[in-house]
Amino acid sequence: MTTPSATLPLANVDAPYRAILRLATPTVVAMLSQSIVNEVDVIFFSRLPCPEASNGQAALLPALIVVWLFGGSLSAISVGTQALTARRYAERAPGRAGAVLANSAFVCLLAGAMFSLVGYLLLPSIFGLMIKVPEVRDVAISYTRWRMLGVTSMAMTMAIKAFFDGIGKTHVHLVAAVVMNVINVALCWVFIFGHLGAPRLGVVGAGMSAFIATWIGLAIMLLYAGLVRAEFRPFQLSNLSWKVTWDLLRLSVPAGVATIVMMFGFGLFSAVVGRLDAGIARHVASLGSVAGQCGSSEAVNSAATTDIVEILKLTFTACLAFGTAAATLVGQSLGARRPDDATRFGWASVRLGLVIFGVVGLCEGVLFTRPLIAFISRSDAVRAAALFPMHLVGIITPVIAVAMILSEALFGAGNTKFVAVAQFGLVFGCLLPLALVLGIVMHLALVGIWVAACVYFIFAAITMALKFRQGSWRTIVL
Repeated sequence: MTTPSATLPLANVDAPYRAILRLATPTVVAMLSQSIVNEVDVIFFSRLPCPEASNGQAALLPALIVVWLFGGSLSAISVGTQALTARRYAERAPGRAGAVLANSAFVCLLAGAMFSLVGYLLLPSIFGLMIKVPEVRDVAISYTRWRMLGVTSMAMTMAIKAFFDGIGKTHVHLVAAVVMNVINVALCWVFIFGHLGAPRLGVVGAGMSAFIATWIGLAIMLLYAGLVRAEFRPFQLSNLSWKVTWDLLRLSVPAGVATIVMMFGFGLFSAVVGRLDAGIARHVASLGSVAGQCGSSEAVNSAATTDIVEILKLTFTACLAFGTAAATLVGQSLGARRPDDATRFGWASVRLGLVIFGVVGLCEGVLFTRPLIAFISRSDAVRAAALFPMHLVGIITPVIAVAMILSEALFGAGNTKFVAVAQFGLVFGCLLPLALVLGIVMHLALVGIWVAACVYFIFAAITMALKFRQGSWRTIVL
């Protein structure tokens, strides 16, 4: 009889890089396809007339932060789902792995409806705090109302993705993501510009298209879940269990809190940037002059920040993909009672990330910075504002990779509370106060604000590396 520790599904500790790439590659493509949709939104928005173009771009980042505040915090159920599924799969208990998915999907269904309603109702108040330019605020509210209707489908898709990631079938989400995002881009082209006889909805059309696409993606993931029902039995009502649900929530709630902290923190970060634009707008209004090619209402700093994030988001999602691979391998190794292998896979993921994202950062921050910014924005003012922060963040991209990969590895080990507490301290003890001091108090403007972001990423990488090296996560029992 084979014991759980005798073999480990998919993972060959003697070829860790191959195992990591095997799991990470489909996830990279899937997550990049999702990020590309947001990039396409920014590009489509740039083709709208000014100031609609810059206001749409400026609204997109706060809108996505709010979407992730609600949808991302609920989608954190995927952290517990992947960690528990990987353990049960390595223990050769497919029925118990299927029960994890059943309970995870049920939580998403119930909580998703509540999160959607609460988020929909609170949007005016939230954006009133985040965005000081009225034109940008109105666009953000209209766009995000559609996205709130997709919170349930977003969370359930992530839960099913986490199940398949946990058993090593990362290609499943790749198929769903590609189909979903191709449809999303096509719908954006139709509804943003009013092609094929459709109404011209502008930025709002992008929100509606994303809402439709997320439900299509969920339908595809459910079809894949049906294909493994004989082995894992995920659809059996008898799988619903308070104990399994509690185990999921025990792991996922701290991850959800970490997501809320990060989104709330980055929302306030966006608000600090917005203060720059609001101050410029008041100054221009007092002079009675017109500034910039899009007029005095152009939110230059907010649009530049959105463009920077949209470019770097491709890198961030690829980092998360490598983190997902690390989480799967760490979780399966611990489930097979091989903590030394878990450690090897974690550090191998970091080394691989340093090499790959060192090259990516060099391209983004040094070699091709100007062409990238020029491609994503047609405003000379926005391009000028985005240039130096892009240099900064591109250079520290390998550091960002370390922070994100090891955070996910700790999630895979079940050490979610530490990540949540660490993120709280980093966001509110470093990122926000430093952004205010450098950007507003010391008048370094957008450069100072992004210097603060770089400092935050460096401290995050150091914190996660020290915790992973310390190794207390190796003894966590799930």
